[in-house]
Formats: sequence, structure tokens, C-alpha cells
Amino acid sequence: MHALLLTHGTRGDVQPFLALARALADAGHTATVAGPRSYAALAADHAVAYHPVDDGPNTLMDDPAMKGVMETGLRGLRGAAHTVSLLREITPLMRRVYADMAATVDLGADVVVHIPGMPGAHIAERLAVPAVPVALQPSWVPTRAFPAPGVPWPERAPGALNPLTYRLAALALRGQRGVAEDLRRELGLASRPGRNDPLLRPDGAPATVLHAFSRHLLPAGAHYPPQVRTTGFWFAPPDTAWEPPAELEAFLVAGEPPVFVGFSSLPTLDPAATGRVVTAAVRRAGVRAIVAAGRGGIDAAEAEGDVLLIDRAPHERLFPRCSAVVHHAGAGTTGAAAAAGRPQVVCPFWGDQPFWAARVHDAGVAPVPLGGRRLTEDGLAAALTEALTGPGTAARAAELGERVRAEGGAREAVRVLEEVAPPGPAG
Repeated sequence: MHALLLTHGTRGDVQPFLALARALADAGHTATVAGPRSYAALAADHAVAYHPVDDGPNTLMDDPAMKGVMETGLRGLRGAAHTVSLLREITPLMRRVYADMAATVDLGADVVVHIPGMPGAHIAERLAVPAVPVALQPSWVPTRAFPAPGVPWPERAPGALNPLTYRLAALALRGQRGVAEDLRRELGLASRPGRNDPLLRPDGAPATVLHAFSRHLLPAGAHYPPQVRTTGFWFAPPDTAWEPPAELEAFLVAGEPPVFVGFSSLPTLDPAATGRVVTAAVRRAGVRAIVAAGRGGIDAAEAEGDVLLIDRAPHERLFPRCSAVVHHAGAGTTGAAAAAGRPQVVCPFWGDQPFWAARVHDAGVAPVPLGGRRLTEDGLAAALTEALTGPGTAARAAELGERVRAEGGAREAVRVLEEVAPPGPAG
């Protein structure tokens, strides 16, 4: 079986697909990942065949307009205005991404696996092979158990109305329909009902959906239909070739395990101010810390002694050597922190992050979430102390880690794909 894997976004959107490609290779199959050009080097590090496409909306991460997004988290009236503005900017950028994705038809495949925002269903239809959409967060398949993560919704709204929020989430793809229709014409595909619904097969039947996250972090009572398979988080094998730089290794062995602090690729309003808050908070809590600058969201350049500033490091290698993980509650980082079995301090900014922050808090492995956009020294110091000394927190985190690791999410996803597209000559 040869699988074509289509994704786009930040590292948290790309890395799970690299993990799936590795799991497919371990099972005797082949795979090509198509994703943002800026992550081609990451794919090479994972020894995965990669088809680079235009970076598209990723280029907006350094746009000054993103400060407004960080201020509002896309909530409230100002957030709604920012959402409309953002969608207008994204549509022409997605046209370039779709054009590059269209070229993957020439690669051939026995199955196309894709996030809902990518034209995987159209490309699969052109190749006459199954398409399998992947949800990296539970925002696509309706349930009464909780509203769609990332959709602003009153907390006390009746659960019977929760399915409506998934329709609202799907509206995020509506702006791409014109782009998708152009792609279909380019591929020679005819119009048909439901052609822009990634959860439907061309014959109108429900598509198999892969939930690439842990069932142990879902609220009770989701009751997904049988075609939805919640596999667990997709983790790549640990990068055994990576060795900590000498300065990082020296810091790790110089004292008690440090806490990790990092907000991945998120731009904060004032990276220097965020760095000062983080540095002061960890010192008030009496702990050592490794601070990851990421794409510049935290600038702790003046840190020294008990605080070490790094660019980045593999989470699966670093987190197990830390005492706690402070992060933005993105799905990928949440999964890595959970798998490491470490207490967490979650500081969500926007999108699905408040959902994951609430889930790890409800699991008893993190204090009440802190607002990432309004992080304070007092709040972070108190949360760190609670995470590290709270009764039973460390034990619950370790137990959750065992459950998450045992799921083997990427391997389970391969088994599902073998059911959908049994191995043929290409495998």
C-alpha cells in the first residue's frame, strides 16, 4: 500500500503525519507526505518522503495583524472581525497551496489521508481510491457531549445544541469552496452533491475518520459513530540520533529536573515581557527552568543561572527529563506532555487550545488553566507550585502517561488504513 498524506499548518499539524509515515514504513508500506515547504527539513530528519507545497497561511504568523488575533483569541465582537479579516487573507494563499497539492495526483496512491482543510477527497476521487480525513482535534464530527473546540459558545448552553457548533466549525472551510471548485475542474471532476464535505465519500456514505488524539482526554459520552476511529496521538519514534547540546546537557544534570516552558510557534504580544514574566515566576516558585523561544514567542535572553534559554528540542526526548511542562495547550504538545507522564501548566491562547487545557485540568494533571494572552508572574508561580506539589498530581500524570503511550496511535491508524485500502501491488 502506498499512502499519500496531505497536511498543512504549523509543526503540530505536520509532525503527526511524519509519525504516520514512519509507522506505515514499519508495517511494510510506503508513504509520501505533502506539506508546507518550511517543514521539508523536519521531514528529512524523520527520513520521510516529502512533497513540499507553498507555505500559504503560515506566512501570516509574522504578520502584524496576528497581534490582533493574539489579543482577542478570535473571541467576542473584535474576534469575529479578526476572523473575517483572517479568512479573507487566507483564501488567496490557499489557492497557491491547492495548486501545489494538485500535483500530488502524479505521485499515485492506494489511499489519501488528509486533514479536512486539504483537498484530499478531491485528489482521492481523481485517483479512484479511498480518502480518509484526519482530525487532530475533535472539531469535525458532531457530538452532544461538548461543543466543537475553537468555536466560541456559551458555557451554559444546552448540550442538545452542541452539534450546531460543528456546523459553525465547518464554515471555516466555506471560503475555500471556490478554490476547491477550481481544483475539481482542473482535475476533470464532475459536480456532485456533498463534494465539499470531507466527511462524505463520493457515493454519499460516511467516510472513515481518524481521530489522532487520545480517548483518555475526551469528555465522557462522546459516542462517535463506528466509522470514527480514535487511535491515540501519533508519535514518531524517538530521535535517537539527537544529542542535547553541551550547554543543555550540563544544565539538565546540574540539579533537580527543571520545568520546561514553551509556547511553540505562537507569537506573543511582547516576547520580552513574556520572558520577564516566565523568568520571575520560575524563580519565585523556586525551580529551575528550560525556556524554549520557539519562533520568538518568548525572549528570555537575559536569563542565566537557574534559567536556560534554548531554541527548541525534541519534546519526546526532553519532556521525560523535566519535572513539569508549561505550554500553550496545542494538541501536539499536550499529547507529548501527557505521554511523558509529567504534570502540566497550560496557558491557552486561541483555537482548540482552551479545550485541551480544560481536558488536562479535568484529568487532574494540571491546575486551572492560565490565559496565555494575560500571563502574570503571580499566576504562573502559583500554578507551577500547585503542579509540582499538588496531592496526587504527579501520580495521576504518570498514570495518564502510561495509558497514552499504550494506545500506539500511529500503529493503530495503520491498521485502520489497511482495512480501508488493503495492501495491493503498490504495498
